[in-house]
Amino acid sequence: MSDLILHHFDASPFAEKIRLVFGLKNLAWSSVDLPMIMPKPDLTALTGGYRKTPVLQIGAEIYVDTALIADELERRYPEPTLYPDGNKGMYKALAFWSNNSFFQPGAGLSMGVNDQVPDEVLDDRFSFFNFMDFDVLEDEIPYLYEQFLTHASFVETQLSDGRQYLFGDQVSWADVNAWFVFWMAHGNIPPIEKYFSKLTNAVAWEKRIASAGYGQRSEMSASEAHAIANNTAAESGTGVESLYQPFTEGQIVSVAAEDYGKDAVTGKLITLTQEQISINRDDPVAGNVNIHFPRAGFRVIAK
Repeated sequence: MSDLILHHFDASPFAEKIRLVFGLKNLAWSSVDLPMIMPKPDLTALTGGYRKTPVLQIGAEIYVDTALIADELERRYPEPTLYPDGNKGMYKALAFWSNNSFFQPGAGLSMGVNDQVPDEVLDDRFSFFNFMDFDVLEDEIPYLYEQFLTHASFVETQLSDGRQYLFGDQVSWADVNAWFVFWMAHGNIPPIEKYFSKLTNAVAWEKRIASAGYGQRSEMSASEAHAIANNTAAESGTGVESLYQPFTEGQIVSVAAEDYGKDAVTGKLITLTQEQISINRDDPVAGNVNIHFPRAGFRVIAK
């Protein structure tokens, strides 16, 4: 049994990032299948209400958001690195571009032109994707295509000098973050292939990245994952760096994403650094767990 447990669903674009990282690092991992829409009681027992996909579980340690999950995998399995050539800051900054400016018009197209999306998924995303106005989505389709293909062309331009990956001859976190949006488009925007076929450098780049595969996957039930959390002692935190807000270790706080899916999670603050927020909480199903968030993109609020 792998120590790495990924809570996800196969159609999730953001989970695809982490599945690819498993492949790039050739890791064994266990898969716990989640529903695409709420409710997700098996997940929220671990996360305290956080609903986004994916979530990485290692014992009683619960890691949310792909940025922090990637950092934790890099810390535990540093080779091959996701951050070659000393460009870690740039790779992480570019993730905000791909998660927002590139992903969001693609998500709009996935909702607006894909007639295979079930009605219940559309209804769920109506309230979840607060960056999207479903009332005018049909009228926005031409604009969304323009924006999406413009951002895709940035990848084509970056690769136009013959380099293998976005920052040279080594695949990096920047490639993973750009690639997941292309992956989403292939599966959810039916006419996209005729546009992508013109991006010859990007098409070859996609194939190189996909060849990494997904590592060694095995299946696990949610109850097995909960039992592992219950039978593992949560780790101690590393303390609180107050930075600009006066928080103290042990204080009860809530943590929520700043963009969408803003379900707040409440617990005891055990770690606060420039990179990470961690809280400890008890759950009747999952037991005593630590939930870890990246600092960037998340808000801490005193209760």
